[in-house]
Order: sequence, then structure tokens, then C-alpha cells
Amino acid sequence: MTVTDKGASGAEILTQDGLRRFAEDGFTVVRGLFGYDEIERLCERFAALHAGGPVPGHFEPRESEDPLAAYPRVMHPHEIDGLARSVLLDARLRTVLQALLGEEVLAAQSMFYFKPPGARGQALHQDNFYLRVEPGTCVAAWVACDVIDRDNGGLEVVPGTHLMDLFCPEEADREVSFAREYVPAPPGLAAVPVDMAPGDVLFFNGSLVHGSEPNRTADRFRRSFIGHYVGRSAERIGVYYRTLTMSGEPVRLAESEGAGPCGTEFAPQGPH
Repeated sequence: MTVTDKGASGAEILTQDGLRRFAEDGFTVVRGLFGYDEIERLCERFAALHAGGPVPGHFEPRESEDPLAAYPRVMHPHEIDGLARSVLLDARLRTVLQALLGEEVLAAQSMFYFKPPGARGQALHQDNFYLRVEPGTCVAAWVACDVIDRDNGGLEVVPGTHLMDLFCPEEADREVSFAREYVPAPPGLAAVPVDMAPGDVLFFNGSLVHGSEPNRTADRFRRSFIGHYVGRSAERIGVYYRTLTMSGEPVRLAESEGAGPCGTEFAPQGPH
């Protein structure tokens, strides 16, 4: 568990219990790390970005019966939007991440998910299967931008799997997952939901098995902003990821083998 100290500086404190849970379970939640007003501005920015049309290489909405085609995730939005960049490099995230990683932090990726009503989820998977950080692993900071629960496809995690090696994925059910890779929970372990409010941040280890179910609501989005980070001691990462210091300066790491985009999507279906 974590606690929040909302003083005049807005600083957040990650307790020893939060550090212990991250070490033992592979994840921890900091409640209210971002204010509602900050989250509202972030959502307004991405609504405007979506309304402005496609940005090749980052997101390309298209007409389709698939809700995720109309509202695709935005890849590396920090490269095209100043507000997204400021969230990725936010000092509050840096403070928590440095405590979790025990060293200086580099930002490797940002994403924004709209996850509209009716959208598929993402089958259980491990982030470092895609990033291939060496040595070590990545850490995700998953910022809730809506009330997030089981009905609208909130995140589920399998505690303890961060202590295991990367698994060889099976093929997911494309009816419920937009991504092809699927890692079943190991015997004796099970996925547990993480309900969140706007401004809460879930931090989790890149080897932790996690995913989400479809958004089964008729009128609720499940928006989230995600950053992936690595420790400064990392030497290699996948070619898809361009690391920055938390001050925004590029840091080139050697390329690791076997990396790919964070979640390999099934080929598009339906009318284009």
C-alpha cells in the first residue's frame, strides 16, 4: 500500500510498505499522484489530438466497426505534444521511479489509450517481452484518466510473476484482445483487478504478467496514459524505444535483439 502526502509542494511519498509491495508483488499504486484538473487537461488535449486527424507513425484512426480502429492508442505522444512530454517526464513520477529502481531513471516510451465502449482488451502479457531491456527490466507508470474498474476493462495483474523469466506467449483470442500475445497465469497464480480513480498511478515491473478485459460498458471510456522507464544502468533496449533523461535529453542505448512494439496487434478487420 502507498500513502499520499499532498503538501504545498504537491510532493508524493512512497512508503516502505509501497516499496515492499513492489518488491514482493511486482506492483504498487500511488493514489492521487496527479490532480483531477491535470487529468482533465490531459484528456482534453488527447481529444483535440484525435479530432485533428491522423498523425502518421503515432496514431491513424479509421472508419470501422472496431471501436479501437476509430480510437487507436497513441504511440509516443511525447514526441508530438508538449503536455504529453511533460507528463512522461514529470518530477513526481521520477521521484517514485528512482525509489523503485534505486538509480537514475530514463524514459523509454509513452502511450495513450482511449479504450472506448465495446473495445477489446489486451491479453495477459509482459512488457519487457517487447522492450527487451538488458540488463534488468523496465518499469511502467500507468496513469488512470477515468474511473477504472472491471466493467470498463481495468488492468489486471498477476502478483509474483515479476520474479519469473519472460514466458513464450501463446496466441490470444482476437475476439477479446487486440494484441496477439497471451501469457497464461502460471499454475497456482491468478490475475487480480486493480481499480483506480483519475490521477492514480499504478507502477509495475516489466516482467509482471498483466492485461485487461474488454470494455463492456455502453458509455464509459477507459482512458490511460502510460510511460515506460528504465534504470540508467541499462545498456540495451529495442529499436522501437528512444530513451531520454528525465530532463528530456536523448540517451542512446545499444539495440537489443527480439524487441517489438508494445503489444503486436492483430491485422485490421472490417471496413477501412
